[in-house]
Amino acid sequence: MRDTSARMLALLSLLQARPDWPGPELAERLGVGVRTIRNDIARLRELGYPVDAATGRAGHYRLGVGASLPPLLLDDEEAVAVAIGLRAATGLAGVRETGARALAKLERVLPARLRRTVTALAEATAAGPENTGTDAPDPEVDPALLTALAGAIRDRTAIRVGTAEGPARVLEPYRLVSWQRRWYLVVREPRTDGWRVQRVDGLDLRTPGGGRFTPVDPPEDLTDLVLREVAATGWSVHARILVDAPAAAVLARINPAVGVVEPRDAHRSVLVTGADSHATVAAYVGMLPFDFHVDGPPELVEHVRVLGERYRRAVPS
Repeated sequence: MRDTSARMLALLSLLQARPDWPGPELAERLGVGVRTIRNDIARLRELGYPVDAATGRAGHYRLGVGASLPPLLLDDEEAVAVAIGLRAATGLAGVRETGARALAKLERVLPARLRRTVTALAEATAAGPENTGTDAPDPEVDPALLTALAGAIRDRTAIRVGTAEGPARVLEPYRLVSWQRRWYLVVREPRTDGWRVQRVDGLDLRTPGGGRFTPVDPPEDLTDLVLREVAATGWSVHARILVDAPAAAVLARINPAVGVVEPRDAHRSVLVTGADSHATVAAYVGMLPFDFHVDGPPELVEHVRVLGERYRRAVPS
């Protein structure tokens, strides 16, 4: 027997296929009993789909007003969750327009009761600025590129990626990871058996792609791999900052994904971190509750100096 959601979706599709359906015929088509059909019809009505019923020997079920709506079997919580997710997508560079279109379509096909719930949520809430962790603009990512990469991961098909150094490389894609408003692709390079993290917004995908590949077990959790690699090499700028605190104390104050802490001695450690700009690093390190020392790169030294003077002028002498 089909699971309940799949069966109800099939039931609604049958009801849309022709005007009238006797209950026993629906039951036979779906491989269930007449009582189950009655229960499913009641559930459809609870979800807001108009289903009329005629009793007697010629009894049948028929979709009422609103029958042209496509089937979308979402309860209140599911509808709200999808709407919130789509609204969040409208803040991502590269998918703002498509996210807004999808949200508009969702609101049109929801039954009236759920549409009112989602509309109320939209009218009662407002969104603040999304990208407050950096002064760098969000990179644009083509939704078609994300779709192509997801399909290659699903089908276990290698991709060909262009390089400035020479011929395109053949890579095996394993996982897309979205983090800090960026998209990353985890790939395995079959020639070296090495695992790499690629920024999707800078990916030059060539066609045709590579052939099918047999997946191998990754060396670690792929999301953890992305966080570690980005912290080590994936930012636009990097810095080594001497902190007047032991490594354990610094680690307790930062997210491990944003930096690596190296012990220097019992009282000092080195924070290896990065960001999209030196200004972001300067602001971030200032939030640590420890004294620190910056001797490079020169751009970071200047940003820290300017911030220090600005903070000094902000308080009474």
